[in-house]
Amino acid sequence: MHYLPDATHVETHFQSTELVRDVVIGMSDGLTVPFALAAGLSGAVGSTHIVVLAGLAEIAAGSIAMGLGGYLAARGDAEHYVSERQREEREIIERTHDEEEEIYAIFEEYGVTRTESDPVLTALKRNPKAWVDFMMRFELGLEEPASFRARQSAAIIAFSYIAGGFIPLLPYMLLLQEASALHASVCITLIALFVFGAIKGRLTGGGFWKSALQTVFIGGLAAGAAYILARLLSVHPSF
Repeated sequence: MHYLPDATHVETHFQSTELVRDVVIGMSDGLTVPFALAAGLSGAVGSTHIVVLAGLAEIAAGSIAMGLGGYLAARGDAEHYVSERQREEREIIERTHDEEEEIYAIFEEYGVTRTESDPVLTALKRNPKAWVDFMMRFELGLEEPASFRARQSAAIIAFSYIAGGFIPLLPYMLLLQEASALHASVCITLIALFVFGAIKGRLTGGGFWKSALQTVFIGGLAAGAAYILARLLSVHPSF
């Protein structure tokens, strides 16, 4: 008797790790750095207007700097990939035997014998491009970056930084009293860190509560340390 599956199997693996990484980089810094700056200034200048102006300037500068950093990092990855691919293209011609032995070694890691690997090696040798593709992925662990990756990374990091930066700054825009604005900023920033961490955990499969609490702890610790340092410098400017 034959049994048919009730439903078609659908793979649900998450495929956007680079996107999440960029959002995490931009949002986490955007939430903590402007908060620390605003909290430090709130006790020193006595004016929410000045705090808001300084916070906006920091968000503008920070988003540009972070976006540029993401762009340069992505460009570096692309240049590294091209360099390694050119080297592999030369080696399959100039050092063919060594590259064949590397194929055998890769398959042996998965329990495939040399005899069983021979048909695959023969097929790869008929298609040099596929051979290089195979070596890039399984020997070097490199995937070809998308052509738009650098620009996309810069934009996502910058906009995530801006979105995160406005959250702790919003109470200073709406409230006149520095103390009230500071308390509201602390509460709203911690809530934002929790929600952000929960969403990240849900997308990446890292666990809803674990990721949320971890993000609150790390972000709160970073913001708290920066806040204490800012207050110390405002009280003791000679430092």
